[in-house]
Amino acid sequence: MFRKLFRKTPLAWLQMSRQKARLLVAIAGITFADLLMFIQLGLKDALIDSQLRPYTTIQGDLFLVDKLSDNLGSIKSFSRDNLYQAAGINGVASVGSLYVGQANWRNPDNKASRQIFVYGIDPSQPAFDLPEVNQHLDELKLLNRALFDQAGALPQLGDVPNLLKKENSLSVQVNDFEVQVVGLFTLGVSFSAAGNLVTSDSTFLRLFTQRQANEIDVGIIKTEPNARIKQVQADLRAILPNNLLVLTLDEFTDRERGYWQTGSPIGYIFGFGVAIGFLVGTVIVYQILYTDVSDHLPEYATLKAMGYSNTYFIGVLVQEALLLAVLGFVPGFLLSSGLYALAKSATFLPIAMKASRATLVLILTSVMCVGAGAIAMRKLQQADPADIF
Repeated sequence: MFRKLFRKTPLAWLQMSRQKARLLVAIAGITFADLLMFIQLGLKDALIDSQLRPYTTIQGDLFLVDKLSDNLGSIKSFSRDNLYQAAGINGVASVGSLYVGQANWRNPDNKASRQIFVYGIDPSQPAFDLPEVNQHLDELKLLNRALFDQAGALPQLGDVPNLLKKENSLSVQVNDFEVQVVGLFTLGVSFSAAGNLVTSDSTFLRLFTQRQANEIDVGIIKTEPNARIKQVQADLRAILPNNLLVLTLDEFTDRERGYWQTGSPIGYIFGFGVAIGFLVGTVIVYQILYTDVSDHLPEYATLKAMGYSNTYFIGVLVQEALLLAVLGFVPGFLLSSGLYALAKSATFLPIAMKASRATLVLILTSVMCVGAGAIAMRKLQQADPADIF
């Protein structure tokens, strides 16, 4: 089959390269379509990756959350008493809690306000596997102390790292309340907020005066080394109220990912952008291949009269389509990689080229071009040598 498609005489390449202007237009069109798909898929992945960052650092085996909490940005609190219930289950080593909220951060440079995530932890039971946070736990035990995410959007939040170098602590306004930044850690910006702040649970409750100490956002459960996590999970589900979920870390992470992929309009918007890019590329390639077939119809008719079958012509058009796919994909890949770097430096989002995304776009480009070639082939199959001559 492949020998028939790729013959010694590169007829497909000779036909395409004969009119270089048309070839360049086709490559430019496919590059533009690939660029659209790369940008949409890249932004979608950056959105999801930025929202999942906290999950990669949280310490725990099982997590308690309210059923209505489908993402960290709209988390619903529940009673701490439920967490104490979990402490009595066989196989549970310790329990801890996490408060999550979004606050107004006032830039210490220009006093502009930005939204940031605030995580309230119990300093005696670290919630995050972040050495930069854990080495400041004793300082966090003091009221009105906080740690600032140096990987956040520093231009919008202020140059806190450099300001902090000049003194041991930096006074900032959070929710119109003064706190002292005593250290830095690295997590990163997200679509929901420009940065992150870690405080003790006591300081968190002072920043969010409407919150009650007995109402927590996430229950963190660590199991005994020899405990079966699935069994502990089942035991917890049997005693806890129906409004609470008992999740492993993977399940907790998948819940957030699922929300941004299907539960929020953002995922559909990016998917729609990919579809538009695919359709644009299909139309461009179809026009190029259809015009090429029309221009060479007498030659094709001659070959038909000589006995060449439709399979041969299908092979030629498939070759043209795949050549166009590769020639358009390469500049699209390179341009997208450069735009990713620019977007990352401007937005601080984790956007970068991935092998899986490049493979997906290459497959979509090939399907796009071959599909357009199949549509263009209909004109050639309907051609009768007797009608042309």
